[in-house]
Amino acid sequence: MKNLHHTLILALTLLFSCGSSHTDNLSDFSENLYTPSEASGFSITGKDGSESTLLTVSNPWQGADSVASRLFIARAGDEAPLSFTGQILDGEAKRIVTTSSTHIALLDALGATDRVVGVSGINYITNPEIQKRRDDIADIGYEGNFDYEALLAANPDIVLLYGVNGASSMENKLRELDIPYIYIGDYLEESPLGKAEWIVAIAEIIGDRSKGEETFDAIAGRYNELKKKVSDSVIEAPSVMLNVPYGDSWFMPSADSYMARLIKDAGADYVYKKNTGNSSLPIDLEGAYTLASQADFWLNTDQMTSLSTLAAKCPKFTDTRVFRNGYVYNNTLRANAAGGNDFFESGITHPEIILRDLVGIFHPELSNAPLYYYKKLK
Repeated sequence: MKNLHHTLILALTLLFSCGSSHTDNLSDFSENLYTPSEASGFSITGKDGSESTLLTVSNPWQGADSVASRLFIARAGDEAPLSFTGQILDGEAKRIVTTSSTHIALLDALGATDRVVGVSGINYITNPEIQKRRDDIADIGYEGNFDYEALLAANPDIVLLYGVNGASSMENKLRELDIPYIYIGDYLEESPLGKAEWIVAIAEIIGDRSKGEETFDAIAGRYNELKKKVSDSVIEAPSVMLNVPYGDSWFMPSADSYMARLIKDAGADYVYKKNTGNSSLPIDLEGAYTLASQADFWLNTDQMTSLSTLAAKCPKFTDTRVFRNGYVYNNTLRANAAGGNDFFESGITHPEIILRDLVGIFHPELSNAPLYYYKKLK
């Protein structure tokens, strides 16, 4: 009986010891493992003595308020805390479905495009590694018309989502299919380096946060080195006009937007400073003409491939100084035949290359590197 008593005590001790990971509270995973320096949309936390981590994405779509998308990455046999209601990933993600080409760029920066088993709109993706494997990658379709049979056949460990003005329509179906998901909010960041820092969030998902940190630090180092070179050298900042009309309106980004920040860091001056909000504002064509007349450079002219196509789109603007001088550049040098544009794909992870392009355009004496994303319209 004495031996039996000891056996029971040992069994109960082992039972409670093995089950200790089941009784964690969500608040236990509050130790900061990575606090972004530039990005505002994610955090990575953990618990002392646990290999498991919690990836939290804050307000993952436009207009979201106090919304959090959480992914518990369970490692070493841990289970999610009892109070956890988010998504659970068992270990690192080896099979990934992406719903945005920027997700592919983030994976590519980590050398992990081989983990992509499904995409949304493969024809619009410019990444050469994905195109090489296109016959082996599922195309799951687009928002509102997803192919869930193709998704299931891809057998993903996780689906990377994005939201525009609300939650993705995939959420309910993914829960029904028991497929983990997490929102990736890179596109919401206005800081060029903030967008790139989502590399670290993706690295956590694939189980290599240290590589993500090293990769981002190298990108940030190159960006800040060039930014300082410009600030130390430039005396006069040329003015820059953006975009082309959409219908009867011309949408002008915020003075604190992604493009406006890149322009400033490249030693130039964005012409429209009235928009101090967090989204683009429409102005009439007369107002746009006045701004273009003041500009030294004109960038991001949608699908315009030449000065003649731009003239057909904006005939009145052909008498502006910037058009007459031919200082018009578009970010379509790496666009593909289907309309996919690498500026909006790999550019997300390489703001330092976009910055180099812009410095070469505005201040060619500071950079003689060939343009990578931009081309001059002729």
